[in-house]
This record gives sequence, structure tokens and C-alpha cells, in this order.
Amino acid sequence: MAIGYKKREREGEKIPTRYMSRRQEDQVAKNTGGQRQPNSGATPWAPGDVVSGKVLIECKTKMSASESMTLHKNWLEKNKQEAVFRGLPYSVLAINFGPDQENYYIINESTFIDFIDYLNNR
Repeated sequence: MAIGYKKREREGEKIPTRYMSRRQEDQVAKNTGGQRQPNSGATPWAPGDVVSGKVLIECKTKMSASESMTLHKNWLEKNKQEAVFRGLPYSVLAINFGPDQENYYIINESTFIDFIDYLNNR
């Protein structure tokens, strides 16, 4: 973490988007037992934000607390393509509605069906 971000946060100054994104990525990586991908988003071909086992996770966060978020189909499609490119069978979109808020994970239907099968066969 770069020097000065905590001070800015305490004083209510504008915090860079990258700082808040990294915070969410670190949290998702910790919670899922995954690893944050260095420089994710820095280049057009940088794959996802977090890899956890067979899952590539793309993270999106709001800069301030909010009741809504616009979901872009291309976030889901791009993450799925990047997962396939890396040989990972699953792609997930993690979103939250503000700093340090709960993450919600968005999956496609085939992943959901695999999840249901897993739960039913435990």
C-alpha cells in the first residue's frame, strides 16, 4: 500500500480507484483461498483479478457506499474468455456496493448447475 492512502481515507479525501480495487481483490483472495493477480487490469490481456483453484474471479467495487451497481455483460464475457484462455473451467464476477462491504458472486447457469449438483451429492 502506498503511503498516504490511510491518511486520505481518514480525512475524507478522494482515494484512487486502484487502491479501493486492490483492497477488494485482497479481501476476495483471502476469503476464497486464492491469489491476487499482479497488474490485473493494467493491460488488455491481463487475466482476471483473483485465481482460486479452478476459478477466475473478476472483482468490481464501488468507490463509496451505494444501493445499486450497473452490471456490464462484457465484464462476464471477458472474464469467461480469460478463464478459458488460462484453462480454468469457471469464471465468477465478485461485486460489492462500497468499501469493506460484503461481496456478492455472480455465476452463469452452467456453473450454478455444477454447484447444485455438488451440494446435492455431498
